[in-house]
Amino acid sequence: MDDRTLTADAEPGDRATVAGWVHEVRDLGGIAFLILRDKSGKIQVKFEKDEMDDDLVETGLNVHRESVVTVTGDVEEEERAPTGVEVTPESIEVLAEADPQLPLDPTGKVDSDLSTRLDNRTLDVRSEETKAVFEIRAEVLRAVREYFRSVGSTEINTPKIVATGTEGGTELFPITYFGEEAFMNQSPQLFKQLMVGSGLERVFEIGPIFRAEEHNTPRHLNEATMIDFESAFIDHEEAMDVCEGTLKAAYAAVEEHCQDELETLGLADEFEAPTGEFPRLTYEEAIERINATGELDEQLVWGDDLPTEGEKALGDDVGGHYFVTDWPSEIKPFYIQDHEDGELSKGFDLMHPRMELVSGGQREHRYPELVAGFEQQGLDPDQFEYYTKMFKYGMPPHAGWAYGVERLVMTMLDLDNIREAVLFPRDRQRLSP
Repeated sequence: MDDRTLTADAEPGDRATVAGWVHEVRDLGGIAFLILRDKSGKIQVKFEKDEMDDDLVETGLNVHRESVVTVTGDVEEEERAPTGVEVTPESIEVLAEADPQLPLDPTGKVDSDLSTRLDNRTLDVRSEETKAVFEIRAEVLRAVREYFRSVGSTEINTPKIVATGTEGGTELFPITYFGEEAFMNQSPQLFKQLMVGSGLERVFEIGPIFRAEEHNTPRHLNEATMIDFESAFIDHEEAMDVCEGTLKAAYAAVEEHCQDELETLGLADEFEAPTGEFPRLTYEEAIERINATGELDEQLVWGDDLPTEGEKALGDDVGGHYFVTDWPSEIKPFYIQDHEDGELSKGFDLMHPRMELVSGGQREHRYPELVAGFEQQGLDPDQFEYYTKMFKYGMPPHAGWAYGVERLVMTMLDLDNIREAVLFPRDRQRLSP
């Protein structure tokens, strides 16, 4: 079908072949219309029954919704048509007939619950709203990659099958690897750190991670797509600068290139890319401000993690994205470097008012301190020798971070459930499709 014309490109006076899905059929008696839909939009196909071949009319009007058809004919201007033009068909071919009993309605006239939508994701993404989410997600990834390249970062791909977990613990999916035990990787953390010690120095990766957490919430997945960054010769403050830059670049790109999709989602009037520097609150300041809101039943004390309701209260108080810095050393991973006092770490989180988006920090690049960190958290350094031994050969100071694409899109578009931001979610209840 090399001669196919996208519906959005069909111009009055053209002879065109358009192909797509039957969106709906309207029979008004002597005249009828078939609305054809493809990636670019919709086009009206007009059937004047008394002036056309009966077989042509019958084929066009009896085809079921969501069937795939191709139509060839003249394109004419018609102000009353949805897109200002219509096709008078000379031929119509049904390429794939759809079952008349659809499990959901892609036109959106009949609502479907999320479970039904996910069970029939192919049909679901035919709807304008769902398609808009994934067009925006694609633009976010394009913009983030472009930003990383602008700051001299090289894209890498790290293994997803590993011998040990990144952080140990029980959040690992075990697999059998040629008779040996292996795991699906929780994070590219250790591998991207190894790459900053190579000639690449500054790297990023966009890829899947796997966590065997038994969550069943609107904000957690067991397989997610992470945006990871790591760079030599920067500290945690500079890492936060890059982190803020990627997020602003993503929002700006969506604002510039996705107005049609934002309009479809009802967000065009309120969507605005963040400007100005994101506030950087210390952990101590964060718990003080949360406690001051009076939203929690019990006051937070030093060493507590920030609960969901605390994050929400602080987010409402700040009113936008913000960082939480200088976390207690005891609640950050072994690879996060401490300040000189040993009580505070150089770790940080980037928060959206709704939830945490990013975890990052300056890493421990000194071999003795790194090994001590393993031992303090009950991990056996020998199991991570492939990682630790490289710190004997000249590992530069470095910092980095990671955040989930799904959480970014979820918060950007104010989606109710993170599963709306991933094509085929994997969670405790869902392994198919």
